[in-house]
Amino acid sequence: MNFLQNNLIYCIPALGLVGIIVMMIKSAWVNRQDAGDKNMQELAGHIADGAMAFLKAEWKVLSIFAVFTAALLAYSGTITEIKGIPMHSSWIISISFIIGAVFSATAGYIGMKSATKANVRTTQAARTSLKKALKVSFTGGTVMGLGVAGLAVLGLGGLFIAFLKHFNVVSVNSTEMKTAIEVLTGFSLGAESIALFARVGGGIYTKAADVGADLVGKVEAGIPEDDVRNPATIADNVGDNVGDVAGMGADLFGSYVATILATMVLGQEINVTDNFGGMSPILLPMVICGLGIIFSIIGTWFVTIKDEKSNVQHALNLGNWSSIVITAIASFFIVKWMLPETLNLRGYEFSSINVFYAIIVGLVVGTIMSVVTEYFTAMGKGPVNSIIQQSSTGHATNIIAGLSVGMKSTVIPILVLAGGIMASYHFAGLYGVAIAAAGMMATTAMQLAIDAFGPIADNAGGIAEMSQLPPEVRERTDNLDAVGNTTAATGKGFAIASAALTSLALFAAFVGIAGITAIDIYKAPVLAGLFVGGMIPFIFSALCIQAVGKAAMDMVQEVRRQFREIPGIMEYKAKPEYEKCVAISTKASIREMMMPGAIALITPVIVGFTFGPEVLGGLLAGVTVTGVLMGIFQSNAGGAWDNAKKSFEQGVMINGEMHYKKSEPHKASVTGDTVGDPFKDTSGPSMNILIKLMSIVSLVIAPYIAVKAIEGEHKQEVRKEIRIEQKTDALGNIKTDTLINTTDTLSR
Repeated sequence: MNFLQNNLIYCIPALGLVGIIVMMIKSAWVNRQDAGDKNMQELAGHIADGAMAFLKAEWKVLSIFAVFTAALLAYSGTITEIKGIPMHSSWIISISFIIGAVFSATAGYIGMKSATKANVRTTQAARTSLKKALKVSFTGGTVMGLGVAGLAVLGLGGLFIAFLKHFNVVSVNSTEMKTAIEVLTGFSLGAESIALFARVGGGIYTKAADVGADLVGKVEAGIPEDDVRNPATIADNVGDNVGDVAGMGADLFGSYVATILATMVLGQEINVTDNFGGMSPILLPMVICGLGIIFSIIGTWFVTIKDEKSNVQHALNLGNWSSIVITAIASFFIVKWMLPETLNLRGYEFSSINVFYAIIVGLVVGTIMSVVTEYFTAMGKGPVNSIIQQSSTGHATNIIAGLSVGMKSTVIPILVLAGGIMASYHFAGLYGVAIAAAGMMATTAMQLAIDAFGPIADNAGGIAEMSQLPPEVRERTDNLDAVGNTTAATGKGFAIASAALTSLALFAAFVGIAGITAIDIYKAPVLAGLFVGGMIPFIFSALCIQAVGKAAMDMVQEVRRQFREIPGIMEYKAKPEYEKCVAISTKASIREMMMPGAIALITPVIVGFTFGPEVLGGLLAGVTVTGVLMGIFQSNAGGAWDNAKKSFEQGVMINGEMHYKKSEPHKASVTGDTVGDPFKDTSGPSMNILIKLMSIVSLVIAPYIAVKAIEGEHKQEVRKEIRIEQKTDALGNIKTDTLINTTDTLSR
């Protein structure tokens, strides 16, 4: 036990390495599976080539951004003091930033590579059985989940060790430790920056292709969704990989890192006597998340079905819940072993067992968010059925129903989040909120495996359709795809919930470093910052949705041109020019992702340096509240619209009459799905990155704007007011009553 205590810090990156090794084993297993006939492999090759072409184009642009930002960070790290106040940073923060950016991009690449290998193999497996198709698609998703979590724990743990040694950290309370933590924030900034561009760029790509393919293919030409004759089909399938896989991989990589980092920053403020040199509050989130990788691996063993009639959703839920339960049980022993009996952060005293309770709160919040999201987006449930029923009266009522479902879906998640924040704070103060988020993120490997399974199944169905395989193959892939729509929505709900808790922890860390004690919305500048912050998610969403609309228009024109000018496409005598549609999505996504990204990165810098940390705090509060609401609303509305449309493929009963594909209600549902596409896959899931990235940027600049807080302190005067009333009783005794005794601190 002494050996483990003395070397625990080295076990953390080792746990990340275990995740990567298991990932490589599972990736090799996927590659060994049968990839089908020559036609299937050719189609899968087009998808893989298109995905890689997008990533290369995106990386080329982002590399310029990364170098420029790293140079600014390197310069800021050379500033040792501002007006006599020491800065705890170093030029090495630029190296940390670049490593975070590279790791984030690598996480997305691993997921994309795995998905483009697993899609066609899932199609081939579906020719045999639903059980085998689930195994291949879920294993492909597991590769991304373990890759993302493994890289995050390896990167954070390894860099932390390196920075402790480089800065010669001897105690937790030293300035060297502050420098090490400050430099480590660069890793999170790099990860979240790339995640935002990957998520927004990938979302614009996938939805431009999807909307274009749907409007011309399904609505105008009346051909199936993934018909090989549709020129936008390949771009649509490419988009599933670059948006829902590579984008989501980078997204949750950034969330994972930001959550752990926020807890470490707050943990560094806690003075404890323990067996880890006072570092137990700092190490605890990394240990829990590192062991969460192992527990997620165990959870994957439970994801299996018996036969064609088995419920795929139940199998995935069993794997998810088992990993959560194991994490909860293990956390008790980890907390009791690592932490001393009592801890204190900023005057709030709490016990080690209360830290465990806060972790349980995080796990419960994450579970409830997943369950609620599943209810609002799953086929056969009330919300989706309400959209189906209202599709009978046309396109407009379908849109109205979807919007109302999305708005109603915010109520329970927000109440759960609010309760989770209050409960975790009650148990362990601000550290409790941060460790609750870390507990929620501990099973990220499993959450991502479930999430990535969806687009793999979607691609598999597309390849089955384009390859004109027997109907039972498409039925099996559609079964997986319908579940995948729900798991994708629950994954986004999980990411948004974790972002809310993480942002609060980052917010608390920012307040501490910036040197402010409170944010008073009674002050006009702070209230103005709150309103501006509340507006940002709206303009961010508008730019994302507008980008999808513009690119989709180009896609529609190109598909119509090919149908018009290339004879023989509809008779299967000529091949469409898939590469032109891929190029349209690629160029549009790279061009349009810049403005939303710039808003997230530049706004905190301008506000912070112009108006100071308190106004910036108001801005962050506004962004967080409306960002969480917008994220939940858009993701759930889009997911519900999508599954309402898919329900028609199996047949639905409306007013006593069965309706199927190509019916009028189905056409209305296609319109709803088209509107929901940018909601659920572009702007909605980008909200969680937006609020976290703005918080991290604020945290990075906090030491430099803290001077503003000191310079801008109001001169204060104290007013003491005492009012006394004297009365004489019947015996002539004087009785004194104090009516008012107040002390006010006034600004002047």
